[in-house]
Amino acid sequence: MDFVIISGLSGSGKSTALRALEDQGYYCVDNLPATLLSAFGEQLLHQAGSAQVQAAASIDVRNREFLGALPAELEALHRQGIRPRILFLEADEAELIKRFSETRRRHPLTDARSEDRGEFVRALVEGLRLEREMVQPLSQAASKRMDTSRINTHQLRTRVQAWSLAGRSHGGLVLLLQSFGFKEGVPLDSDFVFDLRGLPNPHYEPELRPLTGQDRAVAEFLAAQPTVQAMYADLRGFFERWLPVFEQESRSYVTISIGCTGGQHRSVYFTERLARDMRAPGRKVLVHHRELAQVGVIS
Repeated sequence: MDFVIISGLSGSGKSTALRALEDQGYYCVDNLPATLLSAFGEQLLHQAGSAQVQAAASIDVRNREFLGALPAELEALHRQGIRPRILFLEADEAELIKRFSETRRRHPLTDARSEDRGEFVRALVEGLRLEREMVQPLSQAASKRMDTSRINTHQLRTRVQAWSLAGRSHGGLVLLLQSFGFKEGVPLDSDFVFDLRGLPNPHYEPELRPLTGQDRAVAEFLAAQPTVQAMYADLRGFFERWLPVFEQESRSYVTISIGCTGGQHRSVYFTERLARDMRAPGRKVLVHHRELAQVGVIS
């Protein structure tokens, strides 16, 4: 049985993640009370027989009692022989405030007595911070954390489905390589973070400034820099040595974040080049350029 529990912060994309799994054939339940989790698992086992069951349930602070009940329910699942995968979605505070303010949705830990925007935002901030504190234990226990701060619905669906595939039936490693700009913050879901800000910056070349690391002129400029070549050789050597170790340890999904100042030139160039060079049989490589709002599958 493949049983996925989706949780995380309100506004982080849990409904989108659940729909992504539903599109892959999972039987999905939204807002399942944690007190029913083991009963739900038992019912799935009873109905499964010899068939492979794929199910997912979202659990969050809409059910206030979930924090107290969840540890015992997870233990009950383990006794039944069910080992659920926990997917935890999060986003930074500024982005969550923006999402709630744009939709005017009520956060489950705030009251809706005031229609004044200022009071709404203040109450929202308090609710978000309380929620982050409440779900911290679940975040630490998660099989996978995903940062949705700067990805759209399509990109989130791609990530969730790739993660699902990696843990369910894909025989190899799913590798997410993402470029980002440090001035916009480090991606929260990174397994590895590498800093390229010490390398020559195409931003200071007027003809290269409007381009990106995907453009030939930028790639040729960077490829001609000895320090860039040395850094690239070191990174590639690191991954060639250690990715097989992760694969042998049954790690199914690894997120590598490569950052420069703005996330436009150096980090994009390194991400694209590494993605091409790290292709291997049985390995799926995803590429996400956060500041360029691009996502794709290399192999």
